[in-house]
Amino acid sequence: MTEIAYNPTLEDRIQLRKKHPCGSDVWTVVRLGADIGLLCEGCGRKVLLERPVLRKRLKRVLTTPNREQGNP
Repeated sequence: MTEIAYNPTLEDRIQLRKKHPCGSDVWTVVRLGADIGLLCEGCGRKVLLERPVLRKRLKRVLTTPNREQGNP
């Protein structure tokens, strides 16, 4: 299993390797810091993952917000 080089930004939609108990594997980044806050798109549950753990569990980045259009 390889780690993906990933620098998260707010509102990224990501897919993790294992499904959440609700059945969804798609998450939205809602907090940045030493830990990354994720919001499950299936049930709304919030979790915190350390950056190295997130890099290990990340399957792919689905979308990133477009910051070039004047969004903060």
